[in-house]
Amino acid sequence: MRDLLTSCFWSGGAIRSRSVSDVVLSGAVDVPVPPARLTADWDHEVSSHLALEPGDVEPLPLARARMRWPDYSRCVQAVSEWTRTLGLPDVLASSDVALMACRGARYHHDGAQYGGAAFCNLFLSEDKGLDVHFAFSGHRVPLARGTVLLFDTGQPHAVVRRGASSFSAADFGPAQDCTQVFLTWELSIEDASVARALGVVFDVDSSTSPQLNEEQVLVNGERAVVCPESGRWRRPG
Repeated sequence: MRDLLTSCFWSGGAIRSRSVSDVVLSGAVDVPVPPARLTADWDHEVSSHLALEPGDVEPLPLARARMRWPDYSRCVQAVSEWTRTLGLPDVLASSDVALMACRGARYHHDGAQYGGAAFCNLFLSEDKGLDVHFAFSGHRVPLARGTVLLFDTGQPHAVVRRGASSFSAADFGPAQDCTQVFLTWELSIEDASVARALGVVFDVDSSTSPQLNEEQVLVNGERAVVCPESGRWRRPG
């Protein structure tokens, strides 16, 4: 039988439960190539300050990037128009946004920090032969400039070599051109349109959630962690 995933997340001053959606919405939007001086700044930041190791995902300075990015608003508008086609009107305007860089990404979920959110990502780098792979749902999305994704933060996912179903640090060695830069928005999962688009059901475990004091994802009613190489769920410890 398939594992049952439950996200327990902060809602106001209390922990609330919800289902974890296995829906992954993806598409492609037309966004301009980032200016050369901007990508050079990203490359310098990644190599000099972030020192990304294989599997790392870290933030880049968005405010500084916007000063050198005349097409930033066009990128936001393209994603906003895409979300409207999903029945999500103006969700980006009220959502936190960050600029991120990754050198691949180990399998993980974000439900222990962002259980009250869905992620909407716009990838800005060219196609480097990488996929986002969702181990629980089986979805696989090739990454290229203009790829957009909307998914539940409780879903285990990774950035792997195209076609791979496991994460290997050897695929992201120092000689590999494999850094991806992307914008990510945190959409409130309690927004009715977001919950509807992902098929999220709330208050699915009202007996357990009030006893918790931190966000987490439960698998068949028990806390579990994701194997960073395979994406499979396993017991902590």
